[in-house]
Order: sequence, then structure tokens, then C-alpha cells
Amino acid sequence: MKLGVGSYTYMWSIGFAGASPENPMTALGLLAKARELGVRVVQYGPNLPLYELPGGELDEVLAASRQWGIELEIGTRGVETVHLLRMLEFTVRCRSALLRTIPEVEGGRVPSQAELAALLRAVEPQFRQAGVRLAMENSLMPAAELAGALREVGSEFLGITLDTVNSLAIPEGTREVARRLIPWTCCLHVKDFAVRREWHMMGFRVEGRPAGQGQLDVPWLLGALRKAGAQCNAILELWVPEQTTLEQTIELEQRWAVESVAYLRSLIKE
Repeated sequence: MKLGVGSYTYMWSIGFAGASPENPMTALGLLAKARELGVRVVQYGPNLPLYELPGGELDEVLAASRQWGIELEIGTRGVETVHLLRMLEFTVRCRSALLRTIPEVEGGRVPSQAELAALLRAVEPQFRQAGVRLAMENSLMPAAELAGALREVGSEFLGITLDTVNSLAIPEGTREVARRLIPWTCCLHVKDFAVRREWHMMGFRVEGRPAGQGQLDVPWLLGALRKAGAQCNAILELWVPEQTTLEQTIELEQRWAVESVAYLRSLIKE
């Protein structure tokens, strides 16, 4: 297991609709940040898509990753056959061994277990031939259905990106999701969090925390993955609460990244 960062470590620094920094972090900037932190993997998600870069800029990122010894992982969303095969071609171009995606179709619809299994079966031979693993991230699809689809197809080149918070939206608890999906996990998103009641006691608030400072039992999770023999990298992700200004939020995000990597480095011995 290698420790890494990704574009969802630095969402505020990169920017998104409604939050546009004056000098947004670029794809090369994210790679440089990983080098500064001393981590060996960078995962680019749909919020900083490498496949949308101009050719010269992409070549610069790929050259720097090789020069600095940083492994790339590619992220997209959707499981439509044409899209996945196009992304597989791009993933191979980037010399990446993993493509992360969200199991959704037709602009966000969650597929049924049978539908997902059929879509995975359609692309499995190409992923196997390329030696690339397709890792679906748990989001709005129940963990049991994700596991069921993977069990139906039965391929070492199809697996899970295990996110530690996403499934709260369904809702499914972190340990429940982890226990169901660890046998297929080939990528881990370490995202610490805190759930607390609102002051009026009518509802809860879920907020991010630096790794090791929230309610996520990181040692248990890593231990369970190791016990299962999971072959995966651990990618830090952060949900940094908005501060008074965007500049303050970005500053906090940068600080959390440093603190989180230091904590995870104490648990992940590469």
C-alpha cells in the first residue's frame, strides 16, 4: 500500500462552481504538491480531469510524474461501455494501472445490480487485456448491490474504490460498507469525518476532519484491508468546512493535508 493525494484532497485549491480561487491549483501543481509532501501516488478525479488538458500540458504532467517517480491514477464517472473504453485508452496512455469511476449511467442514474453486472461484463475483457483495474467508488449504490455485481462477473480487474464517508448519504455506516466491500477493494479513499447533532437537536451535521482527528477508525480500516490481502493505494481526501473567506478555507485545506499525511505516514509503511 502506497500513500497518495488526489484532486479531492484539494477541492478548494482547485476550485469549482461558486468557489474560484485567483490562482487555482493546476494538474502539474497537484503533482508538485505530492512531491513536496513526499507521497508516491496522485489520483486525478473529474474535478481536475487530465483527459481535458491540452496535449502539451498533459505531456508535461506525464513527464514530471515519471521524472519524480509518482504513480498516476485516473478518475472519471459513469459506467457506459463507450465511455469506459475511451477512458481505458486514456488510462493506458498515462501508464496508469487503475481507473476509478462512479457507478452511474445516463447523467446520474444509479443502475440496478443486474444492469451494472452487464455493463461490467461488456468491458472486462478489454480491462484484463490492458492490465488495468476498474475501481467503482461506493456512492449512492448500496454496498450489497455493488458487491453482488462484482460477484456475478468475478474478475480481478474489476473492483472497488472504498470511500469512507460517501455511503452515509444512502445511509450506510462506514464499517458496514467496509466489511462488504473490502474483498473487492483496489483503491482506498481515506476521508475522516465527524457527525454531530445540530444545536437544536433536530438533525445532524457531517463535516470533514484531518485524518486521525475525526470518527474514522483508520487503524481498524487499514488492519482489515491488510488482513484481507487487499492490494490498494490509500488516497487522502478532505472535506474542509468553508471558512469566512476562500483564502482562509484554502489555507486550512493546505494545513489539513500536511497534518493528514503526517498521521497516515505513521500507519502506512511503504
